[in-house]
Amino acid sequence: MTQHESIVAAYDTYIAENEKFTAKGVKAAAARARKALQEMSKGIKERRKEITAEKEALATAAK
Repeated sequence: MTQHESIVAAYDTYIAENEKFTAKGVKAAAARARKALQEMSKGIKERRKEITAEKEALATAAK
């Protein structure tokens, strides 16, 4: 699974768990929503690094 796919999966999980928490009042869903947000944060940081590395590789290849 790529970083992009893991971010999307974590976002989908967050949406589902947040809905359970806000609409139905399921307290355990709040913890799962927070966990999904944390996973998104980690994935976003890694994807930023990947994009920077790809951009730098393109710049050096163009020279």
